[in-house]
Amino acid sequence: MIYILHEDAGNSSFKIDGEIYKYLVKVRRHELGDTINFRTKLDLSMLHTYKIVTIDTRSLVVELIASSSNEVKSKKSLHVAWCIIDAKSIEKVLPFLSEIGVEKISFIGCDRSQKNFKLDFKRFERILEASMQQCGRSTLIEFDTYKNVKDFIKEFPHAKIFDFCDNVLQKSVDFETVLIGCEGGFSKAEKELLSSLEVFSLDTPMVLRSESAVVAVASKILL
Repeated sequence: MIYILHEDAGNSSFKIDGEIYKYLVKVRRHELGDTINFRTKLDLSMLHTYKIVTIDTRSLVVELIASSSNEVKSKKSLHVAWCIIDAKSIEKVLPFLSEIGVEKISFIGCDRSQKNFKLDFKRFERILEASMQQCGRSTLIEFDTYKNVKDFIKEFPHAKIFDFCDNVLQKSVDFETVLIGCEGGFSKAEKELLSSLEVFSLDTPMVLRSESAVVAVASKILL
């Protein structure tokens, strides 16, 4: 755990109990005098370092040692446009995308997206917060939605497209926006709509699931 999110981070001192106390004392074995880093969701860019000054059987108190601006994010910017798949599959890879450094995800209702899939952005945010505390990232992935591919391409006409083709993605690339299909890929109508844009694939003979493709493409571009 690189830091802990706490609503009182930034105060001169505060008390910690409940699950965070159990984690710090029972799991991490923190003791009197140990230092711990905190951030608050109100200003994720600030890192606050505290020292444990008292510990009892159910709570502990920390006092502020230092606060500094300390933003941790990817050196590159990547906006992933992702045709909607099962939310459970999205949730499984969100921590990886956060750690890799994806800046934004636009979820798109593609022709082959099942219409009953519902996206819970609040739940996504909670998953990201847990990941951020583990990897040290200080910025949340931004989420938005588009009704269809046409609407998205109208706003992002220079997006790159991941699909089956002979144009293999090279090691040194600098994409800002990439569109990735859902299970089954793009429909014939969508392929025609995207025909004027640059399409690329990965150098593998295996067929990737949508979530595997998102992680693989983001890793190739950002890492």
